[in-house]
Amino acid sequence: MTMTFDLTGKLLISTPSMGDRRFTHSVIYLCAYGSEGAFGLVLNRPLPHLTLGDVLDQIGIDEHGPHAESPVLSGGPVETQRGFVLHTAGSTEDASATPLPGGLMLSASTEILRAIARGEAPTRWLLALGYAGWGPGQLEAEIAQNAWLTAAAPEDLVFAATPGEHQWNGALRSMGVDPLSLSTVAGRA
Repeated sequence: MTMTFDLTGKLLISTPSMGDRRFTHSVIYLCAYGSEGAFGLVLNRPLPHLTLGDVLDQIGIDEHGPHAESPVLSGGPVETQRGFVLHTAGSTEDASATPLPGGLMLSASTEILRAIARGEAPTRWLLALGYAGWGPGQLEAEIAQNAWLTAAAPEDLVFAATPGEHQWNGALRSMGVDPLSLSTVAGRA
């Protein structure tokens, strides 16, 4: 399959046509998109009763710094024990970080967590456990079935101070869509 567009760095916003309950009212930042499939992080599913400090304890980082009470997100249903830090580029760089559109970076090493624990965090960041993934053609099929809308990924929406349901509403409103106007019936004009 030849890709004619790239959704890397875009948001996926679930619609009422989403058949998978795990993604109801989800906002996903797409970290990778291509002929091999797609990979993204759910931005609006904080894990209850889990903080950055808890994760740091689990991986043996004793210092917690000023961000110990920051929420941890459920990034998706795949590899839920694996952590990803989506962050802005800045003075604290992880040599293994992947650059993304809009000046964002994706890190999966403990070095970025150590920097955050020391209080040397990038300007904006989030920690997600797990990810959402699609095989070749799978995401395109879901988009064609009206399960997802795609949109730009403004930094303020990606790094919301309090992740949750308001991000889904905000993502839709950023496209000029009233969440109450969405129908559960998919169709084509």
